[in-house]
Amino acid sequence: MAKYGKSASKNVESAMRRRKKGTLKSGSGRKVKSRKQAIAIGLSEAREKGGKVPRKRKASRKRGRKSAKKR
Repeated sequence: MAKYGKSASKNVESAMRRRKKGTLKSGSGRKVKSRKQAIAIGLSEAREKGGKVPRKRKASRKRGRKSAKKR
């Protein structure tokens, strides 16, 4: 069974074209140059439109160092 639907691949393809043209922008408004970021934006857009795309991975929390006990 396919993980991604056809609409998802169309969205990614569109994002890649916009990146190549130089019109793709990230959430902060900066131009996207990274291929990986363009794919992520395309998948995100597909998710918003209700396409078949797996959920985002939840970011794992980084634990801070425990402070050394004073003796």
